[in-house]
Amino acid sequence: MNKTELVSKIAEGSGLTKKDSEKALDAAIKSITDALVSGDKVQIVGFGIFDVKARAARTGRNPKTKEAISIPATKVPQFKAGKALKDVVAK
Repeated sequence: MNKTELVSKIAEGSGLTKKDSEKALDAAIKSITDALVSGDKVQIVGFGIFDVKARAARTGRNPKTKEAISIPATKVPQFKAGKALKDVVAK
C-alpha cells in the first residue's frame, strides 16, 4: 500500500475528504518525525512504539575488495509493533 492508497482508506473510514485525510496523515507523520528528531519516543497504544536507536561505530568490509572500512556511529529510527497489532497480523 502506498501513500495515495492509505489516504483513500483513511478518507473512506473517517468520512473526511481525501484532501483532509492527506493533511491529517502528513501532520501525523510530521509530528512523529519531529518527536524522534528531538529524542522523544512516540507510543501509540495498540499499534506500536516509534523510537530512535543509537548504532555504534563499527568496522565493515567492502565486499568487492575485501578491504576493511570504518562505518561511523549513527542514529536510526525503529518501530516496535505492539501486542494488539502483532495479534491481529498473526491471525
